[in-house]
Amino acid sequence: MAKTQETFNKKEKEKKRLKKRQDKQVKKDERRANSEGGTFESMLAYVDENGMLSSTPPDPTKKKVFTASSIEIGVPKQEDLGPVVYNGKVDFYNNDKGFGFIIENDTKDKYFFHVNGLLQPVQENDLVTFELEQGQKGMNCVRVKK
Repeated sequence: MAKTQETFNKKEKEKKRLKKRQDKQVKKDERRANSEGGTFESMLAYVDENGMLSSTPPDPTKKKVFTASSIEIGVPKQEDLGPVVYNGKVDFYNNDKGFGFIIENDTKDKYFFHVNGLLQPVQENDLVTFELEQGQKGMNCVRVKK
């Protein structure tokens, strides 16, 4: 007859596995014994019509019914409101290279402009009105009127 293939190492691993299982069972029994309510119903949490958690079930009369077609998935498309006109002051202008910067009056944001976007010639410290347009690569192009 052949001898069993159990080695000392296999026996030790089996002992550890059984010990771990017993420890887990003891901890589970302790948690059950020390739990306050312990029932499934006491652990439930409900969401009321305002989105707040509560321990009482929601009132079925306040239930709202939605149709699947009324639910919008994603972001709605932005409506084009046309060009918005801003007021500002020419902070810097390089006539040789044909570009400059405008500081907007309300937000103090700085906008780049190029000579191609000018409707009239400008100089530094001129008060101007300008429109922002969406240009290549997401940059703002400025059309400047004096």
